[in-house]
Amino acid sequence: MDPHIPADLDRHLTADARRWLADAVTRIGQDPTAVRAVFPAAGRHCGRGKLIDGWTVADAARARLLTALPLRGAALAAEIIALYRHGDAAEQRAVLLSLALLEDTDPAFAHLGLPLVHEALRANDTHLIAAAAGPYAARHLDHDGYRQAVLKCVFCDIPLNRIAGLAERADRELARMLAGFAHERVVAGRDVPEDIWPVVRAHPGLLEATGLPAETQSPVPERRAAAARALAAYSLAASAGAA
Repeated sequence: MDPHIPADLDRHLTADARRWLADAVTRIGQDPTAVRAVFPAAGRHCGRGKLIDGWTVADAARARLLTALPLRGAALAAEIIALYRHGDAAEQRAVLLSLALLEDTDPAFAHLGLPLVHEALRANDTHLIAAAAGPYAARHLDHDGYRQAVLKCVFCDIPLNRIAGLAERADRELARMLAGFAHERVVAGRDVPEDIWPVVRAHPGLLEATGLPAETQSPVPERRAAAARALAAYSLAASAGAA
């Protein structure tokens, strides 16, 4: 998942919106503090329709504004953090989506945006959590932090295909944690998100170690039924992987 501003942004802007955005970019280039006024106004001027890759028009317009900032390193990070902490949820989401872009613009930005990722992952807003689990987090979270980010997404029913870097960063410990989560769901008589199974099945023996298969013999009907559904989904995932 390469970081980029969706290419279809301009196609979704009216002529007035394009002029407003171009003017805002120019203003920011001349005076970085102008971002504090134009960043919150982007949704109103540019719209909030959906683009590709889960972005909205407002997200992409705001990302363009942030990448126009002529600041570097700690000065850039300070401005970005202030925008995040003073912004509403939509503005915060745009900041999170822009972190990898900002690093690409300024390598000195590097780890300086990580505090915002950690804040978002502690929140309960699924839009912020999903945005935080993007390419920037995949680059910079340590192993434990990345695993916890994946678990947070799973707990919040955020599809794993929204998480950047999973193919490269999913390891046996993450698979063990997901298998344990699956067992907990079965014990509660609940369904298990099917998209965790490819990660778990990549490490043979983990599912059995949780005790989940034995739940098919549980005296509790809900647990037996949940275990049967989970094991059927696990088998289907294995068959899909072999196809």
